[in-house]
Amino acid sequence: MSVSTYLAAATPPRLAVGGITIAIPVLAVEQHVGVAVGGLLASAALGPSIVAAPIAGAMLDRSRRPGALIAGAGIVIAAAYAFAAFLGPVPAWAVAIALVIAGTVTPFVFGGLSSFVTESIPEERRAYAIDALAYNLGAVAGPAAVAAAAALGSARIATLAMAAAALVGAVATVPLRLRPAAHPDGHERPSFLGTIAAGFRHIATHRPLAVITASGTLSQFGSGGLAIAAVALSVARTGDAGEGAVIVTAFAIGGLLGALWNSRRPPRRSPEWVMGWGFAATGLCTVAAAADLGPAWAIAAVGASGLFTAPSAAAMLLIRKQQSPPELRSQVFTVGAGLRAAAAAAGAAVAGLAAGVGAEVLIVAIGVVWVASGAMLLAYPAGAPAIDGSAD
Repeated sequence: MSVSTYLAAATPPRLAVGGITIAIPVLAVEQHVGVAVGGLLASAALGPSIVAAPIAGAMLDRSRRPGALIAGAGIVIAAAYAFAAFLGPVPAWAVAIALVIAGTVTPFVFGGLSSFVTESIPEERRAYAIDALAYNLGAVAGPAAVAAAAALGSARIATLAMAAAALVGAVATVPLRLRPAAHPDGHERPSFLGTIAAGFRHIATHRPLAVITASGTLSQFGSGGLAIAAVALSVARTGDAGEGAVIVTAFAIGGLLGALWNSRRPPRRSPEWVMGWGFAATGLCTVAAAADLGPAWAIAAVGASGLFTAPSAAAMLLIRKQQSPPELRSQVFTVGAGLRAAAAAAGAAVAGLAAGVGAEVLIVAIGVVWVASGAMLLAYPAGAPAIDGSAD
């Protein structure tokens, strides 16, 4: 299976989820239901993933047709977003229910699909570099597509476009022909709850996996606060909140450029080295943005910080795969993705509450969080062998 086939399946649903968090608040303003309601609806589209992640992972690990589950999730997301596009005529409470349902199945197209990437792209380092590229393409193209659709028509059109993207991803999943997870011979398969318990136990007690899960979660706590800090920095220095969007866009573009480079030339160092130093470099560049050397400096420094996010994310995904038994792999991926999503939301909330401490302090604090998440990789056990039977 080709790289383009995997990207065709993985990028559209991630684009849709990335774009809906912009489209829904704008739609709420257009329909005069209030930006606060729009924010709550956007949260409804993402919040359930942390609760649903272990269930989705266990379902994929136990399913004989995991591709059908992932495609079905894409269809559910598409239907929910299409329904949400009619906010206004449709009451906000009904849209909220639809978005909660979409958020419940989101782990299937995020961590769930990632857990099968090596079926499509056998070379592991390249496989996870491509998967990181799919995430970055979605993160950049989703908001950009919403902005373009809203400018040409309305936020309703933008929301329908996100529904269409999710549907495209569902259809594109079919050619992947995903195979069910392998299970040890001669062992009785545990119950559904037993599968979930085994997944949590493995994540918490297997040291290599526990270290990278904690590090990856902490990094997203910092990442989640970046948009708030960027707006605060722009207001403090220029009085223009719009410049904060430029800073965040620079981070996204840096991430995309790093992902494109990484997909062509994955680093040959150990994945724990790439993950740790990548997070640390992101943090150091973010700290540098606090220096008051003009708007261009802040944009360039944050953009440079984004360059290192894709290689470190790809390394993290590779370690997840290598340190997970096949029968628990999807659960490890979905729980890891769910924890990162929850940490990003918490980071945004904390940054908002802490905005009064000063923009520069906030930017430095976010950078320090990234550096700390990189330093956590010092606890990674040296020479830890892969337990999935693959070689690094």
